[in-house]
Amino acid sequence: MTTLEDMLEIAASFEESALNFYAGLTPKVGKKVRWAVEELAAEEQQHEEMLVTLSARPDIASQVKVSIATPASDGRFSDAVHIPDLVERPDDQTVLQWAMGREHLAMEHCRNLANGVPAGPINLNPAVGEPGKHLNKLIREGFSQLRSS
Repeated sequence: MTTLEDMLEIAASFEESALNFYAGLTPKVGKKVRWAVEELAAEEQQHEEMLVTLSARPDIASQVKVSIATPASDGRFSDAVHIPDLVERPDDQTVLQWAMGREHLAMEHCRNLANGVPAGPINLNPAVGEPGKHLNKLIREGFSQLRSS
């Protein structure tokens, strides 16, 4: 068991580590995927800010303290807070594959977390679709850029 407060804190750390990773990666990647890395950094910053703001809302203070079942994806999600060591100039495909794996994990974890949140002012269901949108965009646009090279 855990609390939603703990889960929101881990999720904010996940977003912050992704922001730092993507921001540091931007100058190291090729032009064909740089747009995706820059966009991911901006989105991760928005997500982190949203989670921090959500956690601080006084109207959910009691709901975030309630015990909830620890999502099955929690261990992998918590591990993903740690960013990988990539070579100085990673190839574009490696970057896209890492980003896609991360977005897939975030989508799975958000879905598991949303299913375990008790009724109340917090509705995580809209957040469930965000990583899926990112994942679809990476697949559709990122790999098409690589194929066109």
